[in-house]
Amino acid sequence: MLSLEALSASELWELLERGSYFRERLDKGEKTGKELKGRTVANMFFEPSTRTRMSFELAAQYLGAHVINFAHQGSSLVKGECLLDTAWTIEAMAVDCMVIRHGTTGAAKLVANNVRAAVVNAGDGTHAHPTQGLLDILTIWRHKGRVEGLKVVIVGDVLHSRVARSNIQGLAKLGAQVVVVGPATMLPDSADWPVEVETDLDRALEGADCVNVLRIQKERQEQGLFPSQQEYFKFWGIDANRLTSDMLLLHPGPMNRGIEIEGRAADGPNSAILDQVTNGVAIRMAVLSMLLERSGH
Repeated sequence: MLSLEALSASELWELLERGSYFRERLDKGEKTGKELKGRTVANMFFEPSTRTRMSFELAAQYLGAHVINFAHQGSSLVKGECLLDTAWTIEAMAVDCMVIRHGTTGAAKLVANNVRAAVVNAGDGTHAHPTQGLLDILTIWRHKGRVEGLKVVIVGDVLHSRVARSNIQGLAKLGAQVVVVGPATMLPDSADWPVEVETDLDRALEGADCVNVLRIQKERQEQGLFPSQQEYFKFWGIDANRLTSDMLLLHPGPMNRGIEIEGRAADGPNSAILDQVTNGVAIRMAVLSMLLERSGH
């Protein structure tokens, strides 16, 4: 599971339906599944992460798997070992699946091409974050009852966002209209992506069903991509006044309150942000179970 780009619409729906099934199980408090009993999942995170790593860890545990967590700090990588040597060493411990987050685009694919274990991309560089895309779409589907025909607006640093890229790939395949909006320096060329590009937030939000707000990395200001945090919030920040009553609000987290999103909006009736967190565990249960079923591990 390296990106949503390679999946068909039917494969996306199969994962979403399985994710919805696991969400219903979680809602009933059923967290002792046996689908992955006897399997071992290694979380290999070479970038800092809290919610994604914990989400994968809980997903594997709720399916009955053994979980080991690889910490970059203090590891052999710090001593100069290469990524593939680390992966081969972990695979030699009879690991069935590797969940990999890495700051370099293509790192998960490099490992997947060189190990027998199943590999899940938990975010690589600015390339892809497929399970985040799936959980966002699952949240939209469960709240709106459909994906096709919805207008989904993605706000923020789309150009550098692996979350945005995976959302766009999945939503476009399922028939949603995707509009991206933010500073011109943070937007892709519409010719390169299946999206409509807008720089005016209020115009982009007209008729929107869902708004997905991306986290603004503060180093982008240092790179000169936007003048100030205050100006960013004025022109592209989401506050409660910009949301209509039936507009669904998402954010992948962690949030920068007062920069890309207002607290009243994040905690208000439109917000599905905490629901996304629960759906993240469910969709990762779906991905792990399906991947290990089909890989033969």
